[in-house]
Amino acid sequence: MQKLVVFSGAGMSAESGIHTFRDSNGLWENHAIEDVATPEAWARQPELVQRFYNERRKQILAAQPNPAHQLIARLQDYFDVSVITQNIDDLHERAGNLKVTHLHGNIRFAKSSAPNQTAYPEKYYPQ
Repeated sequence: MQKLVVFSGAGMSAESGIHTFRDSNGLWENHAIEDVATPEAWARQPELVQRFYNERRKQILAAQPNPAHQLIARLQDYFDVSVITQNIDDLHERAGNLKVTHLHGNIRFAKSSAPNQTAYPEKYYPQ
């Protein structure tokens, strides 16, 4: 079977209604990156960081895979498909894509500041 690699970014998730970080009205319009997305921010204001990511989780859980996600999943019938995404959502997986690499992490899994603990394991998310 031939291999196919698909790269995806914010535009794909935006089509499902997920706010991007950098566009106008993007997430960085209301939050400075250093206030919500750094270890120093977590040390200073863990509640603000947690609130920011909880809002992202809610938005992602409400979103549905769009036709592009579904098309890539259908390509698995014909190719050995690997998806490499800059997105932190799980829309590729929910569309049925089996081999997904998240370059910037996956919001389904948040690591605890305690060693070797996952704060939000996948069991809290719909399959």
